[in-house]
Amino acid sequence: MKVLDPATTNAIEQCVVALKRSQLVAIPTETVYGLAALATDKVAIRRIYAVKSRPSSHPLILHIANPADLDYWATNVSRDARDLVDAFWPGPLTIVVNRTDSVCDEITGARDTVAIRCPSHKLTRELLLQLGSAIVAPSANKFGKVSPTRAQHVVDDLGDEIDLILDGGECDVGLESTVIDCTTNPPQLLRAGAVSIEQIKDACNIAVSDASGESRAPGMLDKHYAPNCRVVLVADADEADRRRHELLTQGIRARVLDYSADLEKYAHRLYDSLRKADDDKVDVVIAVLAPSSGLGAAINDRLYKAANSLE
Repeated sequence: MKVLDPATTNAIEQCVVALKRSQLVAIPTETVYGLAALATDKVAIRRIYAVKSRPSSHPLILHIANPADLDYWATNVSRDARDLVDAFWPGPLTIVVNRTDSVCDEITGARDTVAIRCPSHKLTRELLLQLGSAIVAPSANKFGKVSPTRAQHVVDDLGDEIDLILDGGECDVGLESTVIDCTTNPPQLLRAGAVSIEQIKDACNIAVSDASGESRAPGMLDKHYAPNCRVVLVADADEADRRRHELLTQGIRARVLDYSADLEKYAHRLYDSLRKADDDKVDVVIAVLAPSSGLGAAINDRLYKAANSLE
């Protein structure tokens, strides 16, 4: 495994060559680091599942360079989907649409639908343009664990199991993309993310409903984004301090996680903070829930799943 600095090497060109050789490349996006393979390379895509220890039935998100590329991979795209693309691409929004024959079963878990997004990160867009094709890029970590927001996180998780890491610094958002199923009427929210349902309503006049049916998109499982330490959820800072004091008196190493007054900072720091707690051998992270609207909905979704609890 080699870490590439785009400021000092021909990093993008090396990544393009690697992808065309069926290699796996960890890349920065505006959300989290992704583990990329060429979208037409079934062998490399199968290797993603193996490296991540991810069930092959759990679909991947296809990443495209430009909104205009959507119709190569998707068919019978709804008006709602078009409106979402116009409003939020490039950016941290994924839409689930009907797939064309260009999409292989390995990406979708043999479903008739595919999840697609157009990332806004400068390096990822340059990579896609030079590649001249799409990639799949789930988070570059072991399945169910805390997503990586720095290149070092990828090194720590996957190490020599992958071929290259493109170091783009810290991810801007720090949480995965919002996933909207546009094959249902009304569209359904499959995963909360940086684009909130309030923003969607304001920009597109689309009222998104809650998810129903089977797990069919990344992040829909009840337990996910899990650190090694235990995560306990509380309503406010006072309760967090009380719980921390109780645990410390029992000899349990506890730490409070609370950026609830600054939701962008909370999203940006959440995964890094959970990883730091593991590095520091903290036993319990006491996380203060965010306000439930806007970006707070995505933060709380990750906290609930990390804790695997509704407390």
